[in-house]
Amino acid sequence: MSSTEEGQVTGTKDKVYNLIWFTEKCLDNTLRLETYIGDAERDGDTELAEFFRRAQDESRRGAEQAKQLLRQRL
Repeated sequence: MSSTEEGQVTGTKDKVYNLIWFTEKCLDNTLRLETYIGDAERDGDTELAEFFRRAQDESRRGAEQAKQLLRQRL
């Protein structure tokens, strides 16, 4: 078996699989950061909460961009 899967096993080309994977990770990160924001807020650390909010926004944007690319390619 080669080091890269080109769709023979999964039926999905690497680049599409990669986009699906990236989308899922961005969405998962968005949810995880919600917990981190809550933890920081409970500790009264507004600087850290804002940092996590910015990171959450970036993850959300990444997911939206990946979903747009998936719509175009599927």
